[in-house]
Amino acid sequence: MFVQRLAGLILSSGLVVLAGCGSDEPATSGGEPTTQTTPTAAPSSAGQPSVTKPSTPAAPTTAGAVVPDILQFTAMTVDGKTFQGSALAAKPVVLWFWAPWCPKCRAQADATAKVASDYQGKVNVVGVAGLDKTGAMRDFVTDQKVSGFPHLADEAGVVWKRFGITEQSMYVVLDAQGNKAFSGTLVNGDGLADQVAKVVG
Repeated sequence: MFVQRLAGLILSSGLVVLAGCGSDEPATSGGEPTTQTTPTAAPSSAGQPSVTKPSTPAAPTTAGAVVPDILQFTAMTVDGKTFQGSALAAKPVVLWFWAPWCPKCRAQADATAKVASDYQGKVNVVGVAGLDKTGAMRDFVTDQKVSGFPHLADEAGVVWKRFGITEQSMYVVLDAQGNKAFSGTLVNGDGLADQVAKVVG
């Protein structure tokens, strides 16, 4: 009888211990989802306003509420479409001034295209072609594989003069407020990414 009673007590104690481990595991696993859900929800709710709010005010600014004087111009692209300089407002801008026959410009093509790709959505990159006819400009864009960003056909040199450009293979980098942060030539486009990084917030 004593042995049976002792065995019963041991069995009961084992069940209590097992029940205690079982209650610890759900509490821990239940606590983890709670902990994970809270940080997940926080960035999600915080992330949505941070993504939505910057783009919301940017629209009216780009539409012309606060467009720097330097960007208040109209031009035609090499594809014959109207281009408004005001569309570049509210973001940093890279203007690449090139000519179709210019070997230095050809050497800059890859680096310029890479910056346009790497900073897509953050920086506006625009080619401004001059010193030749529009047909030759279109051929350059195709041959050099730089169709990933717009190119203006500035046959009359109006945009070139606006930015004080007197020769091809020049870059102008503007910050988001339209202030000139860099103007000059960069051999093979080397250093362009560094100049852009300085104006990207």
